[in-house]
Amino acid sequence: MSKSLHSSEFNRSLETPLLFSALEPALQTRLRDQSPLRSFGDGQFIQYRGDMADGFWLIEEGTVRVGQHLHGGEFRAVALLGPGDSYGELALFADTPRIVDGLSRGPSQLRFIAGEPFLRLLPEYPESMRALLGALSHQLQDTLSLLAGFRRGSNPARMAGLLANMAGTGSRVVVTQQELAELLGVTRATANAALRVLEQAGLVRRSYGALDIPSVEKLRAYSLA
Repeated sequence: MSKSLHSSEFNRSLETPLLFSALEPALQTRLRDQSPLRSFGDGQFIQYRGDMADGFWLIEEGTVRVGQHLHGGEFRAVALLGPGDSYGELALFADTPRIVDGLSRGPSQLRFIAGEPFLRLLPEYPESMRALLGALSHQLQDTLSLLAGFRRGSNPARMAGLLANMAGTGSRVVVTQQELAELLGVTRATANAALRVLEQAGLVRRSYGALDIPSVEKLRAYSLA
């Protein structure tokens, strides 16, 4: 699937450059050619927290929920990722155990990019190394910005900022209220109340399993007010 992650049919939690997409096309092709597709069913684990990072994942089809299972068994999502997204690179570079679980949201297809050949090939592509460093830096900056906004804003403002980031340049965010609650770290009732405020302000329109965003610019401005 070659859709941009910022199309109207998908979303993610942070507006950052896509790490795999930052690589030069020739390197992307070589990595894809040596990484067969793997299929996963709805709710199936793709990776487990605590596993050693011997590679990273590239999503070709479907959606992946990334987060952690709490002590009571509840899964707390921290991001929703889709076609074109990759994840797990940071643990690979740091040579540390993974800190999140990855679960398929509906059927999905991913490629596992093995760490050893990736790290061996990367020095052959210096432009990719520079681009990857830039993408990782942007990701860190956006994460810090999002966390700072979460600490200071009201729940509707935090929700507005999250949805603006998830929408990117699109006009539709495919996400459930439960997933939004998990991403914000609030109860579903609190998330619903925040959405109601945004809906009354004309910033979102709710439909089953999705939200329509009339103006991402206005939504982002609301989050910063």
